Amino acid sequence: MAFVYHPSGVCSTRMEVELDGRTVKSVKIKGGCDGNLQAVSRLVEGMNADEAIERIRGIRCGRKPTSCPDQLSIAIEKAMKEK
Repeated sequence: MAFVYHPSGVCSTRMEVELDGRTVKSVKIKGGCDGNLQAVSRLVEGMNADEAIERIRGIRCGRKPTSCPDQLSIAIEKAMKEK
């Protein structure tokens, strides 16, 4: 079952993360920069969740203190805690 997260401070409005143990099985993101978010989603799918978090945590979008990848790291972390 996918974990649903509603990001804050970014253009995307919904993130669905599905884990298989500690591996990111799938990611779906609604809203935001479609091409970039498809790329980020595909890059983290199949990756160890801890490694994905480490790689994308703290990325900023322009002057914003966060970004869609940063928010995705939060979604993955929360999905891991829920399991």
